[in-house]
This record gives sequence, C-alpha cells and structure tokens, in this order.
Amino acid sequence: MTKIESVAGTAIPLLLDDIDTDRIIPARFLRCVTFEGLGEHAFEDDRIQDPDHPFDKPEFQNASILIGGRNFGCGSSREHAPQSLIRWGIKAIIAESYAEIFFGNCTSLGVPAVSASRETLEKLDQAVKANPEQEISVDLLAMKIRCGDQEFDCTLPDNARSALTSGTYDFLAQLLKSTDEIKERAAAVPYFTSFA
Repeated sequence: MTKIESVAGTAIPLLLDDIDTDRIIPARFLRCVTFEGLGEHAFEDDRIQDPDHPFDKPEFQNASILIGGRNFGCGSSREHAPQSLIRWGIKAIIAESYAEIFFGNCTSLGVPAVSASRETLEKLDQAVKANPEQEISVDLLAMKIRCGDQEFDCTLPDNARSALTSGTYDFLAQLLKSTDEIKERAAAVPYFTSFA
C-alpha cells in the first residue's frame, strides 16, 4: 500500500459546521453497487439550493484538499460520503473536528482528515478565496499545514497518522496480504481444528 506522508494541491473552502453525510452524498445515491460515479453527486442537494456552491465554481474544480468546519461528516454512517469526495477529487480534509465514523472511513480509504483550530481554518479559507490557485500542503510527518509563506499546526490521532504514513490504513488489504499467516494461526488454535 502507498504511504501517505503528505498531500498537496489547491483547496476548496466549505467552512460550515455540522455538514452531515446526507449533505455530502444524498441517500438516494446509496443504492449503487459500486462507488463509481458518486463524485458528480457530491453535495448535489446543496448545490441545487445554492447556485454559488464552491463545488460548482470553476476555480475550485481541480481542488484536492477540502476545508471544512466543526463536526464534519456527522449524521448517518455511510462509506459513500468519503467515497464521493474521493471520486470528486478530494485527497485530504482539514476541519475543526469530525464525526467518529466518518473520520474512520476517511482513514481506511487513505484520506487524511486532519484537525486545525478555527483561527487556522479561517485564515486558510480567506487565502483560498483570495487565490484559488494557492497550493496548500498537509504534512503528516511534521503535522503542519503550509499555505504560501504561512505555516499552521494540525492534529491527527497517532493511530491514524501511523496507519497513513506506514501505508497500513486499508484493513481489507492488510487481511488479504496476511492470508497465509491467518491460515497458519487458525490451524494452530485447537478450537478451530478439533471439533469432536
């Protein structure tokens, strides 16, 4: 698996609190068999209601870092939410805080979801709106966000940081990679092999 030590790119500002998963990807799109095509529906209902939504603005169409607010990804548990953001082009999220399940889904999909202070988010929001071409980087080794000549602290729980930077964030891939070890362990455990 790929080690994720940093993510760099332009950003899209969505500095709102309590963005729930139904806003990220409306429930009617959860019936899909695969996640392909979900990116075009990210924030669809919000975009219909707000013709000036950042996800529709041409200057943010190639953004790979999303700037959010407090409690990002709250609401119902659905892997479709981070999957739709990934398919839209998002590779990292910077927000004040996250709903626990959304955060876990992001981590297991290789999307760093770092936290930053409100003051930092407001400065990033202003910088991105003033210059949408401004590159931002999220450095998971130094735990820093860089934007032009500005540098900000960010946080990420140690277990998520370790999983991302070591490339062990995809638990299914880890299991598949360890098939021989799993079979060996199961063969050595009596209650798996000795049914009488």
